[in-house]
Amino acid sequence: MPMLLADLVARLGGQLIGEAGLRISGIAPLDHAGQDHITFLTNPKLRASAATTQAAAIILSPADHALLGTEFAGSRIVTDNPYAYFARVAQVFAAGAALPYPAGIHPAACVDPSASIAPSAHVGPHVVIEADVAIGDDVVLEAGCFIGHGARIGAGTRFHARVTFQSRCEIGARGIIHSGAVIGADGFGFANERGAWIKIPQTGRVMIADDVEIGANTCIDRGALADTIIDEGVKLDNQIQIGHNCHIGAHTAMAGCVGVAGSAVIGKYCTFGGAAMVLGHLTIADKVHISSGSMVTRSIHEAGQYTGFYPLAKNADWEKTAVVVRNLGTMREKIRTLEKTVKSLTEKKNE
Repeated sequence: MPMLLADLVARLGGQLIGEAGLRISGIAPLDHAGQDHITFLTNPKLRASAATTQAAAIILSPADHALLGTEFAGSRIVTDNPYAYFARVAQVFAAGAALPYPAGIHPAACVDPSASIAPSAHVGPHVVIEADVAIGDDVVLEAGCFIGHGARIGAGTRFHARVTFQSRCEIGARGIIHSGAVIGADGFGFANERGAWIKIPQTGRVMIADDVEIGANTCIDRGALADTIIDEGVKLDNQIQIGHNCHIGAHTAMAGCVGVAGSAVIGKYCTFGGAAMVLGHLTIADKVHISSGSMVTRSIHEAGQYTGFYPLAKNADWEKTAVVVRNLGTMREKIRTLEKTVKSLTEKKNE
């Protein structure tokens, strides 16, 4: 769906420099953009590519705009955060290209008569909706989803195919849950008696706030007694495990294969690299950033970046330790040489 560059700027803001009447048909990277595309520059290393791109327009920062000078002849949108601006432009074009979901319930869906479903919602084929479910305006439930009894789904939320949303769980507005995710399975709760495991019933819920996105095959367990809570704006990648009774703070983001054990409390605006692990019953402060593959074995009460499997440390401290570890072989040889020298000098002195 082509649109005028001027209309795009009127909608999203930014400073337009150049021809406002350009018709843009889509967004593309610097080296693949054609004469009807808009592109973006966020990495200074790609500034040379920006000078030669065939794009009609480019999104860039004030600093890159000044450095690029006249090397790029097309139009420009200057903004303080070009990557975020690119994301919003991509949303505009994606929305224009998306196939609409018709309102209503597919004949092949199985819906309990007591469920409350907004007339504007889309319920796809083979969706199962149990008793006392409430589904808000413009919700999309793609084929094969399961919605357990008493669940609540807020306006504008979308479940991709085959999402499992167990009983009494709730999600707010504008959420996205990708295929294969399981929300509200039993938490891993057992008591040991003489070597045998006794199951602890998991009677809590999963409570998810507005604007949360949950990746494919990610699992969030319901609480044992209290609820598992996912605050607003949280972004979870694919194949993440969130244990029972966890609390994930607002706008925290986790990359693929992160695991969070039960009853961990994680602050706001945190990030977790892929395959990072958090032990149970720990507390992590706001604005903590955990590097990929790191193991968090103790609570963290101070913001900052932390790295390492053992021991976990401030990122700067860990880097210093890593340098020492890399040089251990050389240091060992030097110590052996010094030992031989000292031994030789001592023997000569004794003679």
